Amino acid sequence: MNTRIPFLTPKSFLLLSFLSPFAFFLSPSAKTQPSTYVVTRGDFPDPSIVRDGSTFYMTHSSYDFFPGLLIWKSKDLVHWERVTRALNTFVGEVWAPDFIKYKDLFYIYFPTNRGGNYVITAKRPEGPWSKPVHIGVNGIDPGHIATPDGHRYLYLNDGRVAPLAEDGLSVTAEMKQVYEGWVYPFDWGVECFCLESPKLVYRDPYYYMTSAQGGTSGPATSHMAVAARSKSPVGPWENSPFNPVIKTWKASEPWSSKGHGTIFPDKDDNWYIVYHGYEQGHLPMGRSTMIEPIVWTKDGWYKSFITDPDYKIVNNNQIESDDFSKAELNLQWCFSHVSSPDAWKISKGALTLTTITDTLRVMHTIPGDPDYEVSVKVEPTPGVEAGLIVYFTDQYYAGLGIRDGVLFDLFNGRKHWGPEIKNPEIKFLKMKLDHYSLYLSYSTDGQKWLPYEIALEVSGYQKNVLGGFSSLKIGVYGKGAGAVRVDEFRVL
Repeated sequence: MNTRIPFLTPKSFLLLSFLSPFAFFLSPSAKTQPSTYVVTRGDFPDPSIVRDGSTFYMTHSSYDFFPGLLIWKSKDLVHWERVTRALNTFVGEVWAPDFIKYKDLFYIYFPTNRGGNYVITAKRPEGPWSKPVHIGVNGIDPGHIATPDGHRYLYLNDGRVAPLAEDGLSVTAEMKQVYEGWVYPFDWGVECFCLESPKLVYRDPYYYMTSAQGGTSGPATSHMAVAARSKSPVGPWENSPFNPVIKTWKASEPWSSKGHGTIFPDKDDNWYIVYHGYEQGHLPMGRSTMIEPIVWTKDGWYKSFITDPDYKIVNNNQIESDDFSKAELNLQWCFSHVSSPDAWKISKGALTLTTITDTLRVMHTIPGDPDYEVSVKVEPTPGVEAGLIVYFTDQYYAGLGIRDGVLFDLFNGRKHWGPEIKNPEIKFLKMKLDHYSLYLSYSTDGQKWLPYEIALEVSGYQKNVLGGFSSLKIGVYGKGAGAVRVDEFRVL
């Protein structure tokens, strides 16, 4: 069952927090059946959480987005706010980070599609963050662990591990496989074995490793999180009798392909697991972030505290109207096919995006709801194509475009069969997504709107149909040598 939780005002949140810091979460010690909270609805996959005192920070895969590695902050694990974007140097597509604190420094380890793994550091999660350092090892889904006496290690996919230098910025030996995963029944309906995402913690006297198996998408029952433990940071590893600790068991469940888990404690030693999953009926939205409590058994294993799943959706990822009146870019926005902040400028109440020949540059945001209506004012320079789209990849996007005073519709990344409307005064574009049917409108003044006669259907814009890990984003694009001026973005 899914339940929507309305977004609280700061006043009401402070009052409820005073009554009980975890009033909405229900910790494992609560007598009432706790819930699973969907804390970032929309495509925020591969979550990693670190705690600093009583404050939690979280980041996710950020693909080719620039700036990358959006960081969120929370006091109660339910209500989250955007804080900063930590990665301001483009090093390729960023996947499955590990966000950790060691001594007095914060680290984010992450792999990229260009090969190898990187790390950035900061004294505070809010930044400033260092430039990325290549740590000299290939693989995906890094997981950091340190021993009580200060020896550091980095795990990667396929159960491999290498020792890290004291500063954590390089490996000091070759990778070695020390874990082969957990063997599940062959009739479970998975996408692949895919031993990935080793995330580690130390809880005396054991090291615990939570790994992903089964593949990230494909059939609803594919993904899972499994646990193993060892008294040494390099094994041998003993698989948990409670495996899998997270899994979608039936295709009819409201959330599918649940997996990629990381466990962590709060300051009172209550423990939780954060993971991702697809919402049934909304695969185009990508993988949302979910958190639920875990409990420890007397013999030192952890398992989910959830026996009768109850999913509560919290509207943390609200998309805001933006008049670009502030000097800095709103954290809801980032770019694809941009590798430098020099590519855009905010001034005089508008954002100007520099565009280049034969490249689709997109400013986009991840919606927190499957249905929405938005509008924007776009003014491309002569010879430049610009518009408002739902954006999955460069090959698959849909919406309205303008070039040299001509309006047209777009589908599957190219001009569609709708009529061309010649009117150089058209500057305002609007789209409404309703159950993945896309309805389009246009205007010369942003007040009087005319419907575009062609509507589109985009439910197939999702990974199981098109491949590639992406989601349906709200995008403003530009293509061709020149620039596009963007203003008056409205959430209607």
